[in-house]
Amino acid sequence: MTRIDWSDGHWTNEPENVESDGDALLVTARESSDAWRTTAYGFVHDTEHALLAPLPAGTAMEVTFTGAFTGEFDQAGIFVRVDDETWTKAGVEYADGALQLGAVVTDRMSDWSVAPVAEWAGHRITVRASRAGDAVTIRARVDDEPFRLVRLAPLDPHVEVEAGPLICGPTRPGLTVRFESWTTGPSDAALH
Repeated sequence: MTRIDWSDGHWTNEPENVESDGDALLVTARESSDAWRTTAYGFVHDTEHALLAPLPAGTAMEVTFTGAFTGEFDQAGIFVRVDDETWTKAGVEYADGALQLGAVVTDRMSDWSVAPVAEWAGHRITVRASRAGDAVTIRARVDDEPFRLVRLAPLDPHVEVEAGPLICGPTRPGLTVRFESWTTGPSDAALH
């Protein structure tokens, strides 16, 4: 994997604060930041903080981070964006009193899936998006454990896609995440 320089990306929405910490990037979310479209809630939120760079077909991108997720819907991970109505976010989110691993896939309307990973709290988390054929495969891991499959979602092989680190603080101010690395390389050779 090859490191992507933080300065090579552009923000979808400027965070509250961004500062360097050696090779890492400390990012503080604005209160009420989130990404969601319509389903079940009836609102559209496009105030997420995502630092994006190109994700060409046949490549993968990884984001590694740590954070104290304690507010309802605090979240961090990776954002894979085609346009305002077509995107995927995946990573960890504090929901219903526990840290959850999940993904939201959006094609005009959002869906949502999560599974509890309370044991990941306080650890180093890596989320990987691999773009191959007509799909994006999302995997995640804690520390140096093997990657787990999180989601396999459709993705038009012919569209331009950008991806990168994501942070949102939907219900509170002050969520700060330490993004330790942002890397790219070849897509995964196989789904399993």
